[in-house]
Amino acid sequence: MFDHILNQIQEKVRSREYLLTLHAEDEMIDDGLTYFDVENALLTGRIVGRQKDRQTDEWKYVVEGRTHGSEIAVIVSKFTYSRKLVIITVYVK
Repeated sequence: MFDHILNQIQEKVRSREYLLTLHAEDEMIDDGLTYFDVENALLTGRIVGRQKDRQTDEWKYVVEGRTHGSEIAVIVSKFTYSRKLVIITVYVK
């Protein structure tokens, strides 16, 4: 259903055209994840949900994928109006 969105997310990851919020970075560190884990999860994952941001009216996408250590990570991200990928939060499922 969201294959074209997942392809866009993965292209941004491959070209390293994404940003992590401070919250996402803190959560990543708290769960013992690395940037490589987050990238791998996005590149191997699938979109399992979509949420509407109440403040900005933008869609957020929930991706589940595997880290390098084979854990399941959940990444919530969105595209800004300028089409930049922003990773909002990250956690181990």
